[in-house]
Amino acid sequence: MDLTRRAALQLAGTACAGLATGWSGMGKALAASDAFGPETVIARARELAGKPYVGPGETLPESLSQLSYDDFRRINFRTDRTLLRDNGSNFGLQLFHRGSIFKHQARVNLVTDGQVKPLFYSPDLFDFGDRGAPHGLPTSLGFAGIRLLYPLNHSGKMDELAAFLGASYFRFLGKGQHYGLSARGLSLGSGGPGEEFPDFVEFWVETPQPGKGSIAVHALLDGPSVTGAYRFIFEPGEGDDVEVQATLFARKDLKEMGLAPLTSMFLYGENTLNRPRDFRPEVHDSDGLAIQSENGEWLWRPLRNPTRNSVANFFSKDIKGFGLIQRDRAFGSYQDLEALYDKRPGYWVEMKSRLGQGRVVLVELHSNAETDDNIVASWVPDVQPKAGSETQISYVIHAVSGPQHQGGQVYATFETHNAAATTAGKPSVTRFLIDFVGDRLKEVALDVGKIELVIWGSGGTVSAPSVVANPAINGVRASFDAEPPPGEDIDLRAFLRLGSETLTETWTYRLDSAQPV
Repeated sequence: MDLTRRAALQLAGTACAGLATGWSGMGKALAASDAFGPETVIARARELAGKPYVGPGETLPESLSQLSYDDFRRINFRTDRTLLRDNGSNFGLQLFHRGSIFKHQARVNLVTDGQVKPLFYSPDLFDFGDRGAPHGLPTSLGFAGIRLLYPLNHSGKMDELAAFLGASYFRFLGKGQHYGLSARGLSLGSGGPGEEFPDFVEFWVETPQPGKGSIAVHALLDGPSVTGAYRFIFEPGEGDDVEVQATLFARKDLKEMGLAPLTSMFLYGENTLNRPRDFRPEVHDSDGLAIQSENGEWLWRPLRNPTRNSVANFFSKDIKGFGLIQRDRAFGSYQDLEALYDKRPGYWVEMKSRLGQGRVVLVELHSNAETDDNIVASWVPDVQPKAGSETQISYVIHAVSGPQHQGGQVYATFETHNAAATTAGKPSVTRFLIDFVGDRLKEVALDVGKIELVIWGSGGTVSAPSVVANPAINGVRASFDAEPPPGEDIDLRAFLRLGSETLTETWTYRLDSAQPV
């Protein structure tokens, strides 16, 4: 979640390039004649976990390691060298170049009819622009990552479908979307001082048959504490999603292992009290965390840019899913013709494995720049893997632009510390205004006067509940005042109820004693 990591993600959507250096820690690469099957990468990960960790090689010629980030972005994979296109496939494969801040090597292989073909580096694969290619680069240099192409938006025009670049980060798109947040293979101690970032150190891309609408990518994960075998299946024609299957092998006793982690950026939004002097009303890749619990309850937690780092835990068992979502799709909320925040996808994680007891953990870090990723959400199981153990997990990530459910939803969240706007008239009181839309709230015959705002606070006092019609959004506006104890943070929850009928999802929020920026 620092600038370096954010830069890796930005690069995935622009220039594409590749380079690498060999290292002994990965063990023997598969020969071209070796048969490849579903258990191949699992066996490699299991074998690797039994050996001492040796990090990926970072040594690069000075001509590459000293490149500025802007110069590095000018290195592009040549479109006429795009792989997978010669057999009539709908997919394309390009490679990222190593250099600048992208020093780690990843080996890349093609798998055709069960046979593995390693790909070797050549400067002929890349356009280096006016600088020209550095001299003497060996074929063993390898690549920094991969990206997949597919005609997402127009038949016959290849668009970027997915990119793997930097640690275990990856991103993918649906039709009409632009890159924003990202996913990771695994998180370990997110937001903490000892956070660990395992790497995808080798990829196997299965060559799709002509006309086939899906493509499989296998990846080998390696880090000081864990190894893993991943299988990603992209089906852009069947829905904007990727199926993920992973088998993890713990080298050490793991702590705070986060599964299906998502990473995003929230600089400021409608709920930000002190916005910067910027022509854009809001700047964020995601505006909320959505969770569906095992019993079907939906939670919505608006994101914040806190003055100090914050961690929130949402406890559950065998959750159905969670995601970081960009719910506000109106251009007028952002006014950014370049970043196109209104086109950023949300990622919804649909769990396929039974997870047992655990929690969704939301990490919010203070940030002063939109180039920083300061939001992480993941599922953290209560029972963490012990050294020598094996863990399997499967889930689907959906790239979404619409609602995750059809019930009443939070449309917007506002808060104010203007004493004139609070019934208590005290600076320590915060008034919250929550707009709800959808489902029964849009019924003309609904008697808003009978709707109850159900509020809960973990401390302090909540008061002055109010519910009124909001014809501007064809919904309802609820409001209440909250006053935390001096020097304490409190968690809040609210939903709308009509008699015994719950009308909306549950809104939840953290009110800090030191207010968010």
